[in-house]
Amino acid sequence: MEGKAVPGQLVISRSGRDSGTIYLVIGFAGDRFLLVADGSLRRVEKPKRKNARHLGYYPAVAEEIAVKLHAGERVANAELRRAIQRLVDDWK
Repeated sequence: MEGKAVPGQLVISRSGRDSGTIYLVIGFAGDRFLLVADGSLRRVEKPKRKNARHLGYYPAVAEEIAVKLHAGERVANAELRRAIQRLVDDWK
């Protein structure tokens, strides 16, 4: 992996069928792949495995999601959707 992503970070897909979709990083799968979810189409229970090079990285991080992920707590899909919406609204 390129060493850019942290759990809870806002990312956007730059390639593939889901190009343009905004996700939050919820985990890592090996050294080149990230697990991302958006809480609606890609739920926490079944995250998308994306190559790190196929993502665009925003500097915004959902702190409440990051804390839960670091603690090993379960993150609800509704929390993920709210966090993404808040970060996107703040970004604009």
